[in-house]
Amino acid sequence: MNRLDGKVALISGAARGIGAETARLMVEAGAKVAIADVLDEKGRETVRALEVGGGEAVYVPLDVTSEEDWTAAIAAIVARFGKLDILVNNAGLFLGKDIESATLAEWERLCAVNLTGVFLGTKSALPALRDAAQHSPHGSAIVNLASVAGLVGSTQDPLYSMTKGGVTLFTKSAALEFARKGYRIRVNSMHPGTIDTDMGDQVLVTRARNLGTNDVEMARRQVIDRLPIGRLGTVTDIAKGIVFLASDDAAFMTGAGLVIDGGITAQ
Repeated sequence: MNRLDGKVALISGAARGIGAETARLMVEAGAKVAIADVLDEKGRETVRALEVGGGEAVYVPLDVTSEEDWTAAIAAIVARFGKLDILVNNAGLFLGKDIESATLAEWERLCAVNLTGVFLGTKSALPALRDAAQHSPHGSAIVNLASVAGLVGSTQDPLYSMTKGGVTLFTKSAALEFARKGYRIRVNSMHPGTIDTDMGDQVLVTRARNLGTNDVEMARRQVIDRLPIGRLGTVTDIAKGIVFLASDDAAFMTGAGLVIDGGITAQ
């Protein structure tokens, strides 16, 4: 199940965290993977680890806010692997500030990565994805990383929530546009809850600060106490969902959101 044999995937923000784990699972599932990031050395380390495990991977430098970077990255991937079947728009920022304290420059940076990056990735990869779709039984796939904060309000970062809400509806709209045009490109979104990553740590620091304390472990316990499943999520929990959405097992899904949040939005 969830096999990706013969597929070529590009994952933004894949040097570490959810992106790196997604790359690992995709390679295990039979895909060739491009690790795209601004963290050059970490990205190359991730590629080396995949190659040691017998996978085929390449690192491409990518600032998701740069149209030129996207064009160069996709050209390099197609030159190396001959096509592109899967795009994972994973790169993202968490601000951790309330409306009153956030500056315009911080907001613009958040939008540049979380919104513009997804738009540019989708637009830039579209020709290659459309071409590959014509030679695949179930077409090509885009997976956009949103958040549970793109489905319900966020007490910690309303501006982050605003950008992820945009990703959620962009996903649905892109899915409908590509279906209308007959491109055979499925577009779905992934909605993680609080995950044990660097960004997850930022969420906990913000939560502790908003509680008037520096006790991050107390904030962690409070988050876990609110989770019906009783633990934080892991990068593997999310990566498995991304691999599913990218695979032909999700062939009848487009414009959908997969929520992996330990039950927090069920309450």
